[in-house]
Amino acid sequence: MSPVAEFDFVIVGAGSAGCLLANRLSANPDHRVLLIEAGGKDDWFWIKVPVGYLYTIANPRTDWCFTTEADPGLAGRSIVYARGRVLGGCSSINAMIHMRGQASDYELWAEATGDERWRWGGPDSAGETLTLYKGLEDYFGGADQWHGAGGEIAVERPRVRWKILDAWQAAAAQVGIAPIAEFNRGDNAGSAYFHVNQRRGRRWSMADAFLHPVAHRPNLTVYTHTQALQLLLADDVRDDQRHGAWTTAAHRATGVRVLKDGHIIDVQARREVILSAGAIGSPHLMQVSGLGPAGLLAQHQVPVAVDLPGVGENLQDHLQLRTVYRVQGARTVNTLYRNWITRAGMGLQYLLLRSGPMTMPPSTLGAFAKSDPALASPDLEWHVQPLSLPKFGESLHPYGAITPSVCNLRPSSRGHVRMADADPLSAPKIACNYLSTDADLQAAVRGLRMTRQIMAAPPLARYRPEELLPGPQLVSDDDLQQAARELGTTIFHPVGTCAMGAFDTRGLPRSATTVLDTDCRVYGVAGLRVADASAMPTITSGNTNAPVMLIAERAARAILG
Repeated sequence: MSPVAEFDFVIVGAGSAGCLLANRLSANPDHRVLLIEAGGKDDWFWIKVPVGYLYTIANPRTDWCFTTEADPGLAGRSIVYARGRVLGGCSSINAMIHMRGQASDYELWAEATGDERWRWGGPDSAGETLTLYKGLEDYFGGADQWHGAGGEIAVERPRVRWKILDAWQAAAAQVGIAPIAEFNRGDNAGSAYFHVNQRRGRRWSMADAFLHPVAHRPNLTVYTHTQALQLLLADDVRDDQRHGAWTTAAHRATGVRVLKDGHIIDVQARREVILSAGAIGSPHLMQVSGLGPAGLLAQHQVPVAVDLPGVGENLQDHLQLRTVYRVQGARTVNTLYRNWITRAGMGLQYLLLRSGPMTMPPSTLGAFAKSDPALASPDLEWHVQPLSLPKFGESLHPYGAITPSVCNLRPSSRGHVRMADADPLSAPKIACNYLSTDADLQAAVRGLRMTRQIMAAPPLARYRPEELLPGPQLVSDDDLQQAARELGTTIFHPVGTCAMGAFDTRGLPRSATTVLDTDCRVYGVAGLRVADASAMPTITSGNTNAPVMLIAERAARAILG
Protein backbone atom coordinates (compact mmCIF):
# COMPACT_ATOMS: atom_id res chain seq x y z
CA MET A 1 0.00 0.00 0.00
CA SER A 2 1.53 3.30 -1.12
CA PRO A 3 1.10 6.59 0.73
CA VAL A 4 -2.33 8.20 0.68
CA ALA A 5 -3.07 11.09 -1.68
CA GLU A 6 -5.63 13.74 -0.69
CA PHE A 7 -7.90 15.91 -2.82
CA ASP A 8 -11.16 17.81 -2.40
CA PHE A 9 -12.90 16.07 -5.31
CA VAL A 10 -12.09 12.70 -6.83
CA ILE A 11 -13.69 11.96 -10.22
CA VAL A 12 -13.63 8.37 -11.48
CA GLY A 13 -13.64 8.24 -15.27
CA ALA A 14 -12.18 10.79 -17.70
CA GLY A 15 -14.89 10.28 -20.28
CA SER A 16 -17.31 12.92 -21.49
CA ALA A 17 -18.85 13.72 -18.10
CA GLY A 18 -15.60 13.41 -16.16
CA CYS A 19 -13.80 15.89 -18.41
CA LEU A 20 -16.53 18.50 -17.94
CA LEU A 21 -16.64 17.99 -14.17
CA ALA A 22 -12.86 18.29 -13.89
CA ASN A 23 -13.04 21.55 -15.83
CA ARG A 24 -15.83 23.06 -13.76
CA LEU A 25 -14.63 21.96 -10.31
CA SER A 26 -11.01 22.98 -10.87
CA ALA A 27 -12.02 26.46 -12.02
CA ASN A 28 -11.89 27.41 -8.33
CA PRO A 29 -8.16 27.39 -7.43
CA ASP A 30 -9.06 26.42 -3.86
CA HIS A 31 -10.37 23.05 -5.06
CA ARG A 32 -7.87 20.24 -5.45
CA VAL A 33 -9.32 17.92 -8.10
CA LEU A 34 -8.21 14.44 -9.16
CA LEU A 35 -9.44 12.84 -12.40
CA ILE A 36 -8.86 9.09 -12.68
CA GLU A 37 -8.79 7.27 -16.03
CA ALA A 38 -8.20 3.55 -16.53
CA GLY A 39 -7.02 4.12 -20.11
CA GLY A 40 -4.23 6.20 -21.53
CA LYS A 41 -3.78 9.52 -23.31
CA ASP A 42 -5.79 10.44 -26.38
CA ASP A 43 -2.83 11.41 -28.55
CA TRP A 44 -3.10 8.53 -31.05
CA PHE A 45 -3.52 9.56 -34.69
CA TRP A 46 -6.66 7.48 -35.27
CA ILE A 47 -8.51 9.11 -32.38
CA LYS A 48 -8.42 12.51 -34.08
CA VAL A 49 -9.22 11.38 -37.63
CA PRO A 50 -13.01 10.92 -37.84
CA VAL A 51 -12.93 7.56 -39.65
CA GLY A 52 -10.51 6.34 -37.00
CA TYR A 53 -13.41 4.79 -35.10
CA LEU A 54 -12.76 1.79 -37.35
CA TYR A 55 -9.48 1.32 -35.47
CA THR A 56 -10.39 2.52 -31.98
CA ILE A 57 -13.51 0.40 -31.38
CA ALA A 58 -12.70 -3.16 -30.30
CA ASN A 59 -9.08 -2.10 -29.72
CA PRO A 60 -7.90 -2.58 -26.11
CA ARG A 61 -5.80 0.56 -26.46
CA THR A 62 -8.98 2.67 -26.46
CA ASP A 63 -11.90 0.35 -25.68
CA TRP A 64 -12.86 -1.80 -22.69
CA CYS A 65 -13.81 -4.49 -25.25
CA PHE A 66 -16.79 -5.73 -23.27
CA THR A 67 -19.06 -8.43 -24.64
CA THR A 68 -22.65 -9.08 -23.64
CA GLU A 69 -24.17 -12.23 -22.26
CA ALA A 70 -25.81 -14.49 -24.85
CA ASP A 71 -29.14 -12.79 -25.55
CA PRO A 72 -32.34 -14.69 -26.44
CA GLY A 73 -33.56 -11.51 -28.12
CA LEU A 74 -30.57 -11.70 -30.48
CA ALA A 75 -31.08 -15.35 -31.38
CA GLY A 76 -28.70 -16.36 -28.61
CA ARG A 77 -25.86 -14.16 -29.82
CA SER A 78 -23.28 -12.35 -27.69
CA ILE A 79 -22.18 -9.01 -29.16
CA VAL A 80 -19.28 -6.60 -28.78
CA TYR A 81 -20.14 -3.75 -26.40
CA ALA A 82 -17.69 -0.90 -26.94
CA ARG A 83 -16.97 1.57 -24.12
CA GLY A 84 -14.23 4.18 -24.25
CA ARG A 85 -11.07 3.46 -22.23
CA VAL A 86 -8.98 6.55 -22.95
CA LEU A 87 -9.02 10.25 -22.12
CA GLY A 88 -12.31 11.51 -23.53
CA GLY A 89 -13.93 8.11 -23.00
CA CYS A 90 -16.59 7.27 -25.54
CA SER A 91 -16.32 10.73 -27.09
CA SER A 92 -12.87 9.66 -28.34
CA ILE A 93 -14.27 6.63 -30.20
CA ASN A 94 -17.95 7.39 -30.87
CA ALA A 95 -19.91 8.45 -33.95
CA MET A 96 -19.40 12.19 -33.22
CA ILE A 97 -23.12 12.82 -33.87
CA HIS A 98 -24.43 15.79 -31.90
CA MET A 99 -27.93 14.82 -30.87
CA ARG A 100 -29.80 16.36 -27.95
CA GLY A 101 -32.83 14.12 -28.17
CA GLN A 102 -36.41 15.42 -28.20
CA ALA A 103 -38.31 17.69 -25.84
CA SER A 104 -40.56 14.76 -24.96
CA ASP A 105 -37.55 12.87 -23.55
CA TYR A 106 -37.02 15.53 -20.93
CA GLU A 107 -40.69 15.59 -20.01
CA LEU A 108 -40.16 11.99 -18.91
CA TRP A 109 -37.10 12.98 -16.88
CA ALA A 110 -39.04 15.74 -15.14
CA GLU A 111 -41.82 13.31 -14.27
CA ALA A 112 -39.36 10.68 -13.00
CA THR A 113 -37.41 13.09 -10.78
CA GLY A 114 -40.11 15.60 -9.82
CA ASP A 115 -37.77 18.34 -11.07
CA GLU A 116 -39.31 20.76 -13.56
CA ARG A 117 -35.88 22.09 -14.53
CA TRP A 118 -35.28 19.00 -16.67
CA ARG A 119 -38.02 20.08 -19.09
CA TRP A 120 -36.95 21.41 -22.48
CA GLY A 121 -37.86 24.99 -21.66
CA GLY A 122 -39.65 27.82 -23.37
CA PRO A 123 -41.85 30.85 -22.68
CA ASP A 124 -44.29 28.87 -20.52
CA SER A 125 -41.94 26.30 -19.01
CA ALA A 126 -39.65 26.19 -16.01
CA GLY A 127 -37.34 23.88 -17.95
CA GLU A 128 -33.73 24.87 -18.48
CA THR A 129 -32.52 22.05 -20.73
CA LEU A 130 -32.42 24.05 -23.96
CA THR A 131 -30.69 26.95 -22.18
CA LEU A 132 -27.99 24.65 -20.81
CA TYR A 133 -27.43 23.04 -24.19
CA LYS A 134 -27.00 26.46 -25.78
CA GLY A 135 -24.48 27.44 -23.14
CA LEU A 136 -22.34 24.38 -23.84
CA GLU A 137 -22.26 24.80 -27.62
CA ASP A 138 -20.03 26.47 -30.14
CA TYR A 139 -22.41 26.14 -33.08
CA PHE A 140 -21.13 26.62 -36.63
CA GLY A 141 -24.03 28.92 -37.52
CA GLY A 142 -23.62 31.23 -34.52
CA ALA A 143 -26.04 31.89 -31.69
CA ASP A 144 -29.78 31.85 -32.36
CA GLN A 145 -32.94 30.76 -30.58
CA TRP A 146 -31.84 27.11 -30.80
CA HIS A 147 -28.07 27.29 -30.47
CA GLY A 148 -25.22 28.92 -28.62
CA ALA A 149 -21.80 30.19 -29.66
CA GLY A 150 -18.60 30.34 -27.64
CA GLY A 151 -19.21 27.19 -25.59
CA GLU A 152 -16.77 24.32 -25.38
CA ILE A 153 -18.57 21.71 -27.53
CA ALA A 154 -17.86 22.29 -31.22
CA VAL A 155 -20.81 21.51 -33.50
CA GLU A 156 -20.22 21.50 -37.26
CA ARG A 157 -21.91 20.47 -40.50
CA PRO A 158 -20.66 17.26 -42.10
CA ARG A 159 -17.92 17.87 -44.66
CA VAL A 160 -19.09 15.35 -47.23
CA ARG A 161 -22.40 14.64 -48.99
CA TRP A 162 -23.46 11.69 -51.09
CA LYS A 163 -25.88 11.66 -54.03
CA ILE A 164 -27.19 8.26 -52.97
CA LEU A 165 -28.06 9.69 -49.54
CA ASP A 166 -29.70 12.73 -51.12
CA ALA A 167 -31.82 10.29 -53.14
CA TRP A 168 -32.64 8.34 -49.97
CA GLN A 169 -33.77 11.59 -48.33
CA ALA A 170 -35.98 12.37 -51.32
CA ALA A 171 -37.43 8.86 -51.14
CA ALA A 172 -38.16 9.29 -47.44
CA ALA A 173 -40.00 12.51 -48.24
CA GLN A 174 -42.33 10.61 -50.55
CA VAL A 175 -43.42 8.36 -47.70
CA GLY A 176 -44.00 11.29 -45.34
CA ILE A 177 -40.59 11.95 -43.74
CA ALA A 178 -39.87 15.49 -44.87
CA PRO A 179 -36.40 17.07 -45.08
CA ILE A 180 -35.64 19.43 -42.18
CA ALA A 181 -32.74 21.72 -41.30
CA GLU A 182 -31.52 19.78 -38.25
CA PHE A 183 -32.46 17.47 -35.38
CA ASN A 184 -31.78 19.60 -32.30
CA ARG A 185 -34.86 21.80 -31.95
CA GLY A 186 -36.96 19.54 -29.77
CA ASP A 187 -39.09 17.79 -32.40
CA ASN A 188 -36.94 15.65 -34.67
CA ALA A 189 -39.61 14.48 -37.14
CA GLY A 190 -38.00 14.52 -40.59
CA SER A 191 -34.66 13.78 -42.23
CA ALA A 192 -31.36 15.67 -42.27
CA TYR A 193 -27.62 15.23 -42.37
CA PHE A 194 -26.31 14.84 -38.83
CA HIS A 195 -24.42 17.64 -37.13
CA VAL A 196 -21.12 16.44 -35.73
CA ASN A 197 -18.68 17.13 -32.90
CA GLN A 198 -15.76 18.07 -35.08
CA ARG A 199 -13.52 21.08 -35.48
CA ARG A 200 -12.21 21.72 -38.98
CA GLY A 201 -12.56 18.11 -39.98
CA ARG A 202 -11.04 16.58 -36.85
CA ARG A 203 -12.84 14.77 -34.03
CA TRP A 204 -13.64 17.16 -31.19
CA SER A 205 -13.85 14.94 -28.12
CA MET A 206 -14.93 16.11 -24.70
CA ALA A 207 -11.27 15.89 -23.65
CA ASP A 208 -10.54 18.43 -26.40
CA ALA A 209 -13.46 20.54 -25.25
CA PHE A 210 -13.03 20.51 -21.48
CA LEU A 211 -9.84 18.81 -20.28
CA HIS A 212 -6.91 19.79 -22.47
CA PRO A 213 -7.59 23.56 -22.29
CA VAL A 214 -7.30 23.46 -18.46
CA ALA A 215 -4.72 20.70 -18.02
CA HIS A 216 -2.17 23.34 -16.93
CA ARG A 217 -4.11 24.19 -13.77
CA PRO A 218 -1.92 23.38 -10.77
CA ASN A 219 -4.94 22.23 -8.75
CA LEU A 220 -5.99 19.63 -11.35
CA THR A 221 -4.30 16.21 -11.35
CA VAL A 222 -4.98 13.49 -13.93
CA TYR A 223 -4.08 9.85 -13.30
CA THR A 224 -4.05 7.74 -16.49
CA HIS A 225 -3.65 3.95 -16.61
CA THR A 226 -5.22 3.92 -13.15
CA GLN A 227 -7.96 1.44 -12.28
CA ALA A 228 -10.50 2.26 -9.57
CA LEU A 229 -10.85 -0.81 -7.34
CA GLN A 230 -13.18 0.17 -4.51
CA LEU A 231 -15.02 3.08 -2.98
CA LEU A 232 -13.86 3.97 0.51
CA LEU A 233 -16.74 4.46 2.96
CA ALA A 234 -16.96 5.76 6.53
CA ASP A 235 -19.79 6.09 9.05
CA ASP A 236 -19.03 9.66 10.20
CA VAL A 237 -21.58 11.54 8.09
CA ARG A 238 -21.19 15.28 8.47
CA ASP A 239 -24.29 17.33 9.20
CA ASP A 240 -23.62 19.65 6.26
CA GLN A 241 -24.06 16.68 3.89
CA ARG A 242 -27.49 15.63 5.14
CA HIS A 243 -29.71 16.87 2.34
CA GLY A 244 -31.44 15.44 -0.74
CA ALA A 245 -30.65 11.76 -1.18
CA TRP A 246 -28.12 12.10 1.65
CA THR A 247 -30.71 13.16 4.28
CA THR A 248 -30.84 9.71 5.87
CA ALA A 249 -27.33 8.60 4.86
CA ALA A 250 -25.58 6.24 7.25
CA HIS A 251 -22.31 6.25 5.28
CA ARG A 252 -20.03 8.78 3.64
CA ALA A 253 -17.73 8.29 0.67
CA THR A 254 -14.23 9.25 1.75
CA GLY A 255 -12.20 8.26 -1.29
CA VAL A 256 -11.27 5.59 -3.80
CA ARG A 257 -8.82 2.71 -3.72
CA VAL A 258 -6.95 2.57 -7.03
CA LEU A 259 -4.34 0.50 -8.80
CA LYS A 260 -1.67 2.75 -10.29
CA ASP A 261 1.71 1.71 -11.65
CA GLY A 262 1.43 -1.62 -9.90
CA HIS A 263 0.72 -0.01 -6.52
CA ILE A 264 -2.55 0.19 -4.59
CA ILE A 265 -3.25 3.74 -3.43
CA ASP A 266 -6.04 5.02 -1.22
CA VAL A 267 -7.02 8.40 -2.61
CA GLN A 268 -8.89 10.52 -0.07
CA ALA A 269 -11.71 12.90 -1.06
CA ARG A 270 -12.35 15.66 1.47
CA ARG A 271 -15.60 16.75 -0.14
CA GLU A 272 -16.98 14.35 -2.76
CA VAL A 273 -16.37 11.31 -4.91
CA ILE A 274 -18.04 11.53 -8.32
CA LEU A 275 -18.47 8.47 -10.50
CA SER A 276 -18.36 9.18 -14.24
CA ALA A 277 -17.29 5.73 -15.35
CA GLY A 278 -20.34 5.22 -17.55
CA ALA A 279 -23.41 3.03 -17.57
CA ILE A 280 -21.27 -0.10 -17.25
CA GLY A 281 -18.37 1.07 -15.09
CA SER A 282 -20.18 3.13 -12.45
CA PRO A 283 -22.68 0.46 -11.28
CA HIS A 284 -19.95 -2.19 -11.37
CA LEU A 285 -17.66 -0.18 -9.08
CA MET A 286 -20.56 0.47 -6.72
CA GLN A 287 -21.45 -3.21 -6.56
CA VAL A 288 -17.93 -4.43 -5.75
CA SER A 289 -17.84 -1.70 -3.07
CA GLY A 290 -20.97 -3.00 -1.30
CA LEU A 291 -23.53 -0.64 -2.86
CA GLY A 292 -26.18 -2.52 -4.79
CA PRO A 293 -28.82 -5.24 -4.61
CA ALA A 294 -28.29 -7.09 -1.32
CA GLY A 295 -28.96 -10.49 -2.89
CA LEU A 296 -26.34 -9.94 -5.60
CA LEU A 297 -23.76 -8.74 -3.09
CA ALA A 298 -24.39 -11.68 -0.78
CA GLN A 299 -24.08 -14.09 -3.71
CA HIS A 300 -20.50 -12.87 -4.22
CA GLN A 301 -19.61 -12.49 -0.52
CA VAL A 302 -19.41 -8.70 -0.70
CA PRO A 303 -20.43 -7.04 2.60
CA VAL A 304 -23.56 -4.94 2.11
CA ALA A 305 -22.96 -1.29 2.93
CA VAL A 306 -26.25 -0.03 1.44
CA ASP A 307 -28.93 -2.18 -0.16
CA LEU A 308 -29.59 -0.34 -3.43
CA PRO A 309 -31.74 -2.59 -5.64
CA GLY A 310 -31.52 -0.25 -8.63
CA VAL A 311 -27.73 -0.30 -9.04
CA GLY A 312 -27.02 -2.05 -12.32
CA GLU A 313 -30.69 -2.51 -13.22
CA ASN A 314 -32.82 -0.55 -15.73
CA LEU A 315 -30.25 -0.93 -18.55
CA GLN A 316 -31.63 0.56 -21.77
CA ASP A 317 -30.04 0.73 -25.20
CA HIS A 318 -30.98 1.41 -28.80
CA LEU A 319 -30.98 -1.75 -30.88
CA GLN A 320 -30.24 -1.02 -34.53
CA LEU A 321 -31.48 -3.26 -37.32
CA ARG A 322 -28.93 -3.09 -40.15
CA THR A 323 -30.63 -3.56 -43.49
CA VAL A 324 -28.36 -3.71 -46.56
CA TYR A 325 -29.29 -2.77 -50.12
CA ARG A 326 -27.07 -3.26 -53.13
CA VAL A 327 -27.16 -0.26 -55.48
CA GLN A 328 -25.88 0.41 -58.99
CA GLY A 329 -24.49 3.55 -60.55
CA ALA A 330 -23.91 5.25 -57.20
CA ARG A 331 -20.73 6.47 -55.56
CA THR A 332 -20.40 4.78 -52.16
CA VAL A 333 -17.57 4.13 -49.75
CA ASN A 334 -17.52 0.54 -51.04
CA THR A 335 -16.90 1.63 -54.63
CA LEU A 336 -14.28 4.21 -53.65
CA TYR A 337 -12.38 1.89 -51.33
CA ARG A 338 -11.91 -0.98 -53.76
CA ASN A 339 -9.74 1.20 -56.03
CA TRP A 340 -6.29 2.17 -54.68
CA ILE A 341 -6.31 5.41 -56.69
CA THR A 342 -9.55 6.63 -55.12
CA ARG A 343 -8.35 5.46 -51.69
CA ALA A 344 -5.24 7.57 -52.13
CA GLY A 345 -7.41 10.46 -53.26
CA MET A 346 -9.50 10.25 -50.09
CA GLY A 347 -6.36 10.43 -47.98
CA LEU A 348 -4.98 13.36 -49.96
CA GLN A 349 -8.30 15.21 -49.77
CA TYR A 350 -8.28 14.85 -46.01
CA LEU A 351 -4.65 15.89 -45.55
CA LEU A 352 -4.95 18.96 -47.77
CA LEU A 353 -8.54 20.11 -47.26
CA ARG A 354 -9.81 18.30 -44.12
CA SER A 355 -12.82 17.19 -46.14
CA GLY A 356 -14.14 14.14 -47.93
CA PRO A 357 -14.95 10.59 -46.78
CA MET A 358 -12.26 10.52 -44.08
CA THR A 359 -14.20 13.18 -42.16
CA MET A 360 -17.32 11.03 -42.24
CA PRO A 361 -18.94 9.76 -39.04
CA PRO A 362 -20.18 6.14 -39.03
CA SER A 363 -23.61 7.44 -40.10
CA THR A 364 -24.11 10.55 -42.20
CA LEU A 365 -27.83 10.97 -42.88
CA GLY A 366 -30.58 10.49 -40.32
CA ALA A 367 -34.36 10.37 -40.21
CA PHE A 368 -37.01 10.33 -37.49
CA ALA A 369 -40.59 9.16 -37.86
CA LYS A 370 -43.55 7.78 -35.93
CA SER A 371 -44.28 4.10 -36.24
CA ASP A 372 -47.88 4.97 -35.28
CA PRO A 373 -49.51 8.31 -36.23
CA ALA A 374 -51.15 8.44 -32.78
CA LEU A 375 -47.77 8.91 -31.07
CA ALA A 376 -46.90 12.37 -29.77
CA SER A 377 -43.33 12.30 -31.15
CA PRO A 378 -41.16 10.06 -33.35
CA ASP A 379 -40.15 6.67 -31.97
CA LEU A 380 -38.05 5.42 -34.91
CA GLU A 381 -34.69 6.68 -36.15
CA TRP A 382 -32.65 5.75 -39.21
CA HIS A 383 -28.88 6.02 -39.49
CA VAL A 384 -28.10 5.78 -43.20
CA GLN A 385 -24.58 4.82 -44.27
CA PRO A 386 -23.22 5.02 -47.85
CA LEU A 387 -21.41 1.70 -47.31
CA SER A 388 -22.00 -1.89 -46.26
CA LEU A 389 -20.08 -4.70 -44.61
CA PRO A 390 -20.99 -8.09 -43.12
CA LYS A 391 -20.44 -6.79 -39.59
CA PHE A 392 -18.38 -4.17 -37.80
CA GLY A 393 -14.65 -4.81 -38.07
CA GLU A 394 -14.91 -6.82 -41.29
CA SER A 395 -14.07 -5.73 -44.84
CA LEU A 396 -16.49 -3.74 -46.95
CA HIS A 397 -18.60 -5.63 -49.47
CA PRO A 398 -16.99 -5.69 -52.96
CA TYR A 399 -19.96 -3.93 -54.56
CA GLY A 400 -21.85 -0.66 -54.16
CA ALA A 401 -24.34 -0.74 -51.30
CA ILE A 402 -25.93 1.32 -48.55
CA THR A 403 -26.99 0.44 -45.01
CA PRO A 404 -30.19 2.08 -43.71
CA SER A 405 -30.24 1.03 -40.05
CA VAL A 406 -33.45 1.60 -38.10
CA CYS A 407 -33.83 1.65 -34.31
CA ASN A 408 -36.61 1.94 -31.76
CA LEU A 409 -35.95 5.13 -29.81
CA ARG A 410 -38.06 4.16 -26.80
CA PRO A 411 -37.43 0.49 -26.05
CA SER A 412 -39.44 -1.06 -23.25
CA SER A 413 -36.97 -3.95 -22.84
CA ARG A 414 -34.72 -3.65 -19.79
CA GLY A 415 -31.40 -5.31 -19.08
CA HIS A 416 -28.86 -5.19 -16.29
CA VAL A 417 -25.17 -4.92 -15.39
CA ARG A 418 -23.99 -7.23 -12.60
CA MET A 419 -20.61 -8.08 -11.18
CA ALA A 420 -19.32 -11.50 -12.17
CA ASP A 421 -17.49 -11.89 -8.86
CA ALA A 422 -16.01 -9.77 -6.08
CA ASP A 423 -12.83 -8.97 -8.04
CA PRO A 424 -13.06 -5.37 -9.32
CA LEU A 425 -10.77 -6.29 -12.23
CA SER A 426 -13.22 -8.89 -13.55
CA ALA A 427 -15.45 -7.70 -16.38
CA PRO A 428 -19.10 -7.34 -15.35
CA LYS A 429 -21.89 -9.37 -16.88
CA ILE A 430 -23.94 -7.28 -19.31
CA ALA A 431 -27.39 -8.61 -20.17
CA CYS A 432 -29.31 -6.31 -22.54
CA ASN A 433 -32.48 -8.40 -22.95
CA TYR A 434 -33.20 -6.84 -26.34
CA LEU A 435 -36.60 -7.45 -27.95
CA SER A 436 -37.93 -9.02 -24.77
CA THR A 437 -41.29 -7.22 -24.98
CA ASP A 438 -44.06 -7.45 -27.54
CA ALA A 439 -43.95 -3.67 -28.00
CA ASP A 440 -40.28 -3.79 -29.03
CA LEU A 441 -40.88 -6.68 -31.44
CA GLN A 442 -43.76 -4.78 -33.05
CA ALA A 443 -41.64 -1.64 -33.37
CA ALA A 444 -38.91 -3.68 -35.05
CA VAL A 445 -41.34 -5.04 -37.64
CA ARG A 446 -42.75 -1.59 -38.35
CA GLY A 447 -39.25 -0.16 -38.74
CA LEU A 448 -38.25 -2.85 -41.24
CA ARG A 449 -41.45 -2.38 -43.24
CA MET A 450 -41.02 1.41 -43.35
CA THR A 451 -37.44 0.96 -44.54
CA ARG A 452 -38.73 -1.14 -47.44
CA GLN A 453 -41.26 1.57 -48.31
CA ILE A 454 -38.50 4.18 -48.48
CA MET A 455 -36.24 1.97 -50.59
CA ALA A 456 -39.11 1.31 -53.03
CA ALA A 457 -39.89 5.00 -53.54
CA PRO A 458 -39.26 6.50 -57.05
CA PRO A 459 -36.27 8.78 -56.18
CA LEU A 460 -34.15 5.66 -55.58
CA ALA A 461 -35.34 3.74 -58.66
CA ARG A 462 -32.43 4.89 -60.86
CA TYR A 463 -30.03 3.10 -58.49
CA ARG A 464 -31.99 -0.20 -58.74
CA PRO A 465 -31.78 -1.04 -55.02
CA GLU A 466 -31.69 -4.76 -54.26
CA GLU A 467 -32.50 -5.89 -50.71
CA LEU A 468 -29.80 -8.19 -49.37
CA LEU A 469 -30.65 -8.03 -45.66
CA PRO A 470 -33.00 -9.08 -44.25
CA GLY A 471 -34.02 -10.36 -47.69
CA PRO A 472 -37.22 -9.89 -49.75
CA GLN A 473 -38.34 -13.46 -49.11
CA LEU A 474 -39.09 -12.53 -45.49
CA VAL A 475 -42.65 -11.18 -45.50
CA SER A 476 -44.62 -12.19 -42.42
CA ASP A 477 -44.40 -10.52 -39.01
CA ASP A 478 -42.88 -13.70 -37.61
CA ASP A 479 -40.24 -13.69 -40.33
CA LEU A 480 -39.32 -10.09 -39.67
CA GLN A 481 -39.22 -10.57 -35.91
CA GLN A 482 -36.73 -13.39 -36.39
CA ALA A 483 -34.76 -11.22 -38.80
CA ALA A 484 -34.59 -8.50 -36.15
CA ARG A 485 -33.17 -11.03 -33.69
CA GLU A 486 -30.55 -12.11 -36.20
CA LEU A 487 -29.63 -8.65 -37.54
CA GLY A 488 -29.95 -6.50 -34.42
CA THR A 489 -26.90 -5.04 -32.75
CA THR A 490 -26.11 -2.27 -30.31
CA ILE A 491 -25.70 1.30 -31.39
CA PHE A 492 -23.62 1.81 -28.23
CA HIS A 493 -26.09 3.86 -26.16
CA PRO A 494 -26.32 2.09 -22.76
CA VAL A 495 -27.99 4.21 -20.08
CA GLY A 496 -30.06 4.03 -16.91
CA THR A 497 -28.14 1.70 -14.59
CA CYS A 498 -28.01 4.19 -11.66
CA ALA A 499 -31.21 6.03 -12.47
CA MET A 500 -32.36 9.34 -11.04
CA GLY A 501 -35.77 9.35 -9.38
CA ALA A 502 -38.06 11.26 -7.05
CA PHE A 503 -37.63 11.49 -3.27
CA ASP A 504 -40.11 12.40 -0.54
CA THR A 505 -39.70 15.15 2.06
CA ARG A 506 -37.88 12.75 4.38
CA GLY A 507 -35.24 12.08 1.75
CA LEU A 508 -36.54 8.59 0.92
CA PRO A 509 -36.81 7.35 -2.68
CA ARG A 510 -40.34 6.91 -3.98
CA SER A 511 -39.27 3.83 -5.96
CA ALA A 512 -37.16 0.91 -4.77
CA THR A 513 -35.17 1.06 -8.01
CA THR A 514 -34.19 4.74 -7.68
CA VAL A 515 -30.45 5.23 -7.05
CA LEU A 516 -29.94 9.01 -7.45
CA ASP A 517 -31.82 12.20 -6.75
CA THR A 518 -32.12 14.92 -9.35
CA ASP A 519 -28.70 16.34 -8.37
CA CYS A 520 -27.09 12.93 -9.00
CA ARG A 521 -26.53 12.19 -5.29
CA VAL A 522 -26.44 8.50 -4.37
CA TYR A 523 -29.10 7.47 -1.88
CA GLY A 524 -27.69 6.53 1.51
CA VAL A 525 -24.04 7.50 0.82
CA ALA A 526 -23.19 11.13 1.56
CA GLY A 527 -20.43 12.64 -0.55
CA LEU A 528 -21.06 10.28 -3.48
CA ARG A 529 -22.59 11.19 -6.85
CA VAL A 530 -22.95 9.48 -10.18
CA ALA A 531 -22.89 11.82 -13.18
CA ASP A 532 -22.89 9.96 -16.50
CA ALA A 533 -25.28 8.06 -18.78
CA SER A 534 -26.24 5.69 -15.98
CA ALA A 535 -28.15 8.57 -14.32
CA MET A 536 -30.76 8.73 -17.11
CA PRO A 537 -34.14 7.42 -15.91
CA THR A 538 -35.15 6.80 -19.54
CA ILE A 539 -33.13 6.77 -22.73
CA THR A 540 -33.15 9.83 -24.97
CA SER A 541 -34.11 9.86 -28.64
CA GLY A 542 -30.80 9.35 -30.40
CA ASN A 543 -27.10 9.47 -29.64
CA THR A 544 -26.41 9.95 -25.96
CA ASN A 545 -23.20 12.00 -25.71
CA ALA A 546 -24.88 15.41 -25.67
CA PRO A 547 -27.40 14.38 -22.95
CA VAL A 548 -24.48 13.12 -20.84
CA MET A 549 -22.95 16.60 -21.05
CA LEU A 550 -26.27 18.05 -19.91
CA ILE A 551 -26.24 15.78 -16.85
CA ALA A 552 -22.62 16.62 -16.08
CA GLU A 553 -23.27 20.35 -16.33
CA ARG A 554 -26.29 20.09 -14.04
CA ALA A 555 -24.27 18.02 -11.53
CA ALA A 556 -21.38 20.49 -11.59
CA ARG A 557 -23.73 23.38 -10.89
CA ALA A 558 -25.32 21.45 -8.03
CA ILE A 559 -21.92 20.74 -6.48
CA LEU A 560 -20.71 24.33 -6.82
CA GLY A 561 -24.04 25.91 -5.97
